[in-house]
Amino acid sequence: MNKEEIKKILPHREPMLLVDEIEIDDQKVAHAKYKVKGDEFFLQGHFPDYPVVPGVILCEIMAQSSCIIIQEALIGRTPFYAGIDKVKFKKQVRPHDVVEVKARIINQKGLVFFVEGVATVDNEICAKAEMIFALVDNDKIEK
Repeated sequence: MNKEEIKKILPHREPMLLVDEIEIDDQKVAHAKYKVKGDEFFLQGHFPDYPVVPGVILCEIMAQSSCIIIQEALIGRTPFYAGIDKVKFKKQVRPHDVVEVKARIINQKGLVFFVEGVATVDNEICAKAEMIFALVDNDKIEK
């Protein structure tokens, strides 16, 4: 799935769309990629002379990658973080790195999904987390 196909599923748009491509395998595991270009807004001040992708952005990359797995449940709904546990940051992510994410659902209770995500660069773990998403019907979101 390319970026244009991803936009048909996720509500995110640039500059916050942080998935370039994704595939879902037969075991319902998401395999996603995001290339850090170096000109992203979050690198401008983090840090000016030594740009490093902030940990919260790595969590967002994993979250967006995770939500593709639940694309059928997303129809007419928006995913919101409901929690994040067991977060670990293991390696810095810098401009021109390609972040690869593997994500899988570990539990579901109604419209609440529990997902495990692991992000790597060059086959080394840079971040991992257990994330919780609650899906909210779009007609219940005040605009």
